[in-house]
Amino acid sequence: MARTARMTLIELMVLRQDIANVIACIGKKKVFQFQTKDPSLTEGKTEDNPAADILSKLKSARSFLEVNDISAEDVNAADRPDDNSLEECTRILSAVEKLREDENTLRDELKRIQDASDEAHSFANLKVAFGDLSHMSFLTLRVGKIDAVSREKLEAALDGHAVIVSLGDNDKILAASSRKGRFALDAELKKYGFVPMEIPQDFEGVPDDVLKGFENRLEEVKAELESLIEERHNLARTKGDSLRTLLAEYSLEAQITDCEHRLESTNLVYRMTGWIAETDCHDFMTELDSLTQGRIAVRVYDPGEVPAVTEGTEKVPVKLKHGKIVRSFERMIFSYGSPLYGTIDPTPFVAVFFTVLFGIMFGDAGQGFVFLLAGILMASKVIKVGGWNKFAPIFMCIGASSMIMGFLVGEFFTNTTLLKPAAYFVTGLFGESHAPILNMEFWEAPNPLVTIFGIFGVTIGLGFIINSAGLIINFINRISRRQWGSAFFGKTGLAGALFFWYVVVFVIRLGFFAAEPQLYDWIVIGVTLFFAAFGEPFERLFDGHRPVVENGAGALVIGGIVEAIEVISTYLSNSISFVRVGAFALAHAVLGFIIKMMSEKCGPVGGTAVLIIGNAIVVVLEGMIVAIQVVRLQYYEFFSKFFTETGREFVPFGFEYR
Repeated sequence: MARTARMTLIELMVLRQDIANVIACIGKKKVFQFQTKDPSLTEGKTEDNPAADILSKLKSARSFLEVNDISAEDVNAADRPDDNSLEECTRILSAVEKLREDENTLRDELKRIQDASDEAHSFANLKVAFGDLSHMSFLTLRVGKIDAVSREKLEAALDGHAVIVSLGDNDKILAASSRKGRFALDAELKKYGFVPMEIPQDFEGVPDDVLKGFENRLEEVKAELESLIEERHNLARTKGDSLRTLLAEYSLEAQITDCEHRLESTNLVYRMTGWIAETDCHDFMTELDSLTQGRIAVRVYDPGEVPAVTEGTEKVPVKLKHGKIVRSFERMIFSYGSPLYGTIDPTPFVAVFFTVLFGIMFGDAGQGFVFLLAGILMASKVIKVGGWNKFAPIFMCIGASSMIMGFLVGEFFTNTTLLKPAAYFVTGLFGESHAPILNMEFWEAPNPLVTIFGIFGVTIGLGFIINSAGLIINFINRISRRQWGSAFFGKTGLAGALFFWYVVVFVIRLGFFAAEPQLYDWIVIGVTLFFAAFGEPFERLFDGHRPVVENGAGALVIGGIVEAIEVISTYLSNSISFVRVGAFALAHAVLGFIIKMMSEKCGPVGGTAVLIIGNAIVVVLEGMIVAIQVVRLQYYEFFSKFFTETGREFVPFGFEYR
C-alpha cells in the first residue's frame, strides 16, 4: 500500500550576497516548507521594503489604467527587477500620476462649472434685477473685462475656487464663486485689473451671454476630459504589458525582501531550516549549489534525528504524491484532516470509492456524459470556474462511472429504449439476450421487494468492503507506528474488526445457508466483543502506559458495558448507512421514470422542454445531493476507522499575489 512521501529536514547556511537568489529559487520550486512559521508575504511587516512601496504604487496605477491583473503564476514566472525595470517603472508611474492629477482637476472643474451653470439657469427667467441676484442665491457673480494675460494669471491664482466663463468678446468674462468665497474672488479680481461692467438696473434675469458662456465652458471641459480618458486608454494599451511585468517583478521582490526580514541572520550569513520530500532533496541541493557557485552549506537530517519530532512537539509534514487523477481527490483528505507521517495514504481508496458510489447513485449515460464533458472542458481550460478547474479529473471520473452504470440500467437522459440494442448485444454474448442488463425499474418487476432488497444487499456489501478497508488501514498504521495495544484491541483495532467480520459471516450463514448457531460462534463473538469493548487496559498494558487501570475496576466495568453497546451500534449503523446508496439509485430511477412519463404526456414541443428542464434539474440538484452523500459516507464510515489522530499537511513556501 502507498504511504505518505518520505520527508527530510535540511538546514541551509547562505551568504548575504546569495540570500535573495536562494529565496527566489525556493519560492519558485515550491518543494520546501519552512520549519518555523512560513515567512512568505502575508500580513507581515513591509518596513524597509522599497519593493513593497513600489508594488503598492504599481497596483494603484494598474487599477487607474484598468489593466488586467496578474496572478500567482505570473509572479512565479517573473525575474527579479533590475535597473531597467526601475527606469520603466518610474516612467509609467510619472505618466500615470500626471494623468491622474489632470483628470481629477478637470473632473473637479467640471463639477464646479456644472453647479454654477445649474445655479445660473435656475434664475434665468426670474423677474428680478440682475444686480439683486447675489442677494437671493448661493452664487456670487461678477461680470467685467480683463486682458488675456491677466486672465491666465487670475485663473491660476483662483486655482479652482471660482469659475471663469468667457462672454462673447475675448476680454469679457463672468466670474462665479460660492457665497463664502466672494471676498477672496473680489480680492483676486482687483489684483489682476478686472474692470466690472455695469448691468442695467432694470435688466431682469441672467444675461444670455452668461448662460451661453457656461454651456461653452462645459463643452470645453468635457472635451478635454474625454481627451484625457482616451490618453489613459492609449497608455493602458501601450504600457499594459510592461505594467503587468513590473507588477510580477516587484511582487516577487517584495516577498523576497519580506522573507529576508523574517530569517535568522548575522551580518554575513542567513540560516533557514525546512522540510522537503526525500525524492526532491538531491536535485534541490544540486540546484542551490550551482546557483551560489558552492557558497552554501547544507545539512540533512532524517525525521528521527530531529529532537522536536522525537519529543513529540513537532509533526513531520505530510506530502502525498499521485498522478493527475488521484491528486484531484487529495482535497477531500485534507479537508477532513491530514494523515500522520509514515502512514498509509488513503487517497487512492477515496478516489475509487467516491467514483464507484457516485456512479451507482447517479446511473444515467447521458447525464454522466454531461459531467464527463464538463471535466474535459475544465481540464483543457476551455471553461474556467475559479479554482474548480483543478477538480476536472473528478468530474471526468464520476461522469465515466455514471455512464457505465447508466449503460447497465439502460438510461440515457431518462430514455430507456435507446440503449436496448447495445444491452441485447452484450447480454447475448453470455447467454439469453435481455435489456436492460440491470433492471432498476422495480415497479415493473414480478416481485418488487426482491428487487429492492437485492439492491440494498449489494450496497450493504459494498459498505462492508469500505468499512473493512478502513479497519485494515488502521491496523497497518498502528503496527507501523508500534502502537501494539491500539492495533490489537479496541473498537477499531483487530478485535473490533474480527467481531465485525465474524458477525457478518455468521448472519450470512444463518440467512442464506440455513445454518444453525454453534457454541463456537457465540464464543468467538463474545471474545472479540470483550476485547473490543474492554480494550483500554490491554491497550495501556501493551503500549507501556501505567497504571493499566486508571479509575478503578468499577469504572472499567461500566465503561466496558457502554463501549460494548457502542461497538454493536456503531458497526450496525456503519453497515446500514450504505442502504442510502441503493435508496438514491432507486430514487434516481424513479425520477427518470417521472420525467419520461411527463414528457410523453406533453406532446412533441412540451415533451422536449420537459426533458431538457428535467434532466438539467437532475444533473445540478441531484448531482450535488449525491456528491454530498458520497462525501458523508467517506468521512463517517471510512475515515472514522483510522483518522483517530491527524497529522500536518505539507505546505511548501511559494510566491503569491494578492
